[in-house]
Amino acid sequence: MRLTPIVAAATALVLTLASPSAAATPEAQPEEDPVRAAQYWLEDYGIEAAWETTRGEGVRIAVIDTGVGRGPVEFEGAVVGGIDVSGVGAPDGRMPVGAVDANHGSWVASLAAGRGTGPDEGMIGVAPEAEILAVSVGFGTSSAVPFSQQIAEAIRWSVDNGADIINLSLTTNTPDWDTSWDDAFTYAFDNDVVVVVAAGNRGSGTDRVGAPATIPGVLTVAGVDPDGRASVEASTQGITIGVAAPSEELIGVSADGRLVRWNGTSGAAPIVAGVAALVRAAHPDLDAANVINRIISTATPPAGSSAVPDPLYGYGLVDAEAAVTETVATVTANPMGSLADWIRIHRRAQSDPVPEPSAQPVEVDPLPPADPAERAASPLLPNQQTLLYGTVPLLVFTVTAILVGLGVTAAVRRIRLASRAPSR
Repeated sequence: MRLTPIVAAATALVLTLASPSAAATPEAQPEEDPVRAAQYWLEDYGIEAAWETTRGEGVRIAVIDTGVGRGPVEFEGAVVGGIDVSGVGAPDGRMPVGAVDANHGSWVASLAAGRGTGPDEGMIGVAPEAEILAVSVGFGTSSAVPFSQQIAEAIRWSVDNGADIINLSLTTNTPDWDTSWDDAFTYAFDNDVVVVVAAGNRGSGTDRVGAPATIPGVLTVAGVDPDGRASVEASTQGITIGVAAPSEELIGVSADGRLVRWNGTSGAAPIVAGVAALVRAAHPDLDAANVINRIISTATPPAGSSAVPDPLYGYGLVDAEAAVTETVATVTANPMGSLADWIRIHRRAQSDPVPEPSAQPVEVDPLPPADPAERAASPLLPNQQTLLYGTVPLLVFTVTAILVGLGVTAAVRRIRLASRAPSR
């Protein structure tokens, strides 16, 4: 199966917010850094409170996206490895790929694990002490390598290079996925990796979640506005959504160091990926299924929601502090489903083994040559069989019958003549 052209899950207008080079002098510095103050999700979603327990040290997040810029100070010490799978980027994944979405990967990485520009200044990620793997891919026509192949390779490389969490802020806008993703995502799940994906945006034409958000076992993230309401433009809906997180009025660091304001579930996903890093750092004994279970079990149900999970919010709004600190019962299976079970049911016809022959083939002697074919004769002409069994007996019977008839006739005539003779 060939996937349709891929679009990034962040499509809203990007506005310049500030420039790191324009920092104010210490005398003019306000009490609170305006960049840090603009990151409302840090306080509203319990992230700052969770930092009292952990900041994600020792956890590795793979950002499979358009690459992570080399220059920004916010990424110093954060990016510990990378690769390009598009064929057009830098070998270490640090060169932005694509003419339109080149900065997308840097925005995503800064939300997940940006370092800031100082202790209380600049753009900071949800897990500011986590490590980043930069994996650059090409969306749409920016790469000649098929997109499904890029993602499969990116996931395998991330797992092999120590990723604890994989972030995929992208969508295919179709619920189905290439069969190569079966093995790639199974490889991640089998190696205890949490996979976080964006639900997609209605503003870019995604009315229902598409792959990879439809793959069982991934943690799909929907988007909400600053008031915690489902975003009209920067989110979509579907039964596979796990939790919701901010997707509007976000801040990101571009590859050239500019700070921008942007919207999209592309930003909601790395916020949750950062929360997953905080949980893994605070509870290193938990497997991926229980990390996901902590996040969805401690989520805050949205106001007015009657169903859990909800098609717009999943299990609710993510709460980093609760996910890190609350007591949550453990589970034995991924609450977001089993890809292995799905494959067994839906790919069964393709995966059933071909029966092996039970015995070696037996050689059979060739049949004798067939009798030469006789030329067909007309059924109206006599042949040997009809002459012997039909014509001759009929002729003999006919001649005999004639002779007998003649004899009988002659005898009758003699009797008649004798009866007419005069008496003496």
